[in-house]
Amino acid sequence: MNNAIVIIPTYKERENIKAIIEAVFAQPKAFDVLIVDDNSPDGTAEIVEGLQTYYNHEHTRLHLLKRPGKQGLGTAYIAGFRYALAQGYEFLLEMDADFSHDPKDLVHLYNACALQGADLSIGSRYATGVNVVNWPMGRVLLSYFASMYVRLITSMPIADTTAGFVCYSRKVLSTIPLDKIKFVGYAFQIEMKFVAWKYGFKLVEVPIIFTERVRGESKLSPGIFKEAFFGVIQMTVSSWFKKYIPAEVQNS
Repeated sequence: MNNAIVIIPTYKERENIKAIIEAVFAQPKAFDVLIVDDNSPDGTAEIVEGLQTYYNHEHTRLHLLKRPGKQGLGTAYIAGFRYALAQGYEFLLEMDADFSHDPKDLVHLYNACALQGADLSIGSRYATGVNVVNWPMGRVLLSYFASMYVRLITSMPIADTTAGFVCYSRKVLSTIPLDKIKFVGYAFQIEMKFVAWKYGFKLVEVPIIFTERVRGESKLSPGIFKEAFFGVIQMTVSSWFKKYIPAEVQNS
């Protein structure tokens, strides 16, 4: 077993799934892969099962967690976290299946945690300006100002608060009470960073270039932005009445 696993949630990713798995396995650092599929009607899980017979000869490198239906991005990742923690992985990475996240950046995110002392490394579109390819200007502005809004409300010192390309060290996910994470859409990414920051973990941004998907369909919806806009205020106010025991105290 390798010490790091890449968790990729899927729903109707038939066009991308084989290529993204092959791209992750082609990296110079050996990563295992966990696909969390929400009963994709296009046969995504079946493709993964076929690839398992090819990759899992000496040991299991390609894992598959099948869920009965769409239950939200956040719950998919939490299911993946629980599975990977139970398997004993030290570093758990998140990425999308559609190549908007470059698999070559996985090594940089891993190194930031494994070699450079970060507890949570974030593949950031905005750490060095705006590094987004093939997005319409309206969506770029919406995403950029959404992150600014989150920084303003929460005071969290992160330029790309909504990023979904990250690496967690095991101690972060062992400390955060995953059963109390409330958001299920893209606000989940904000909440996870916020809670990790409140617990005193070291968050580091790693500059990346984000590229809009070429194949398959986007999962974004107006409800996702509504959840994030109002949820951030609620999350911040709620945090004023909670105690976050520092990570070093919990793990001592």
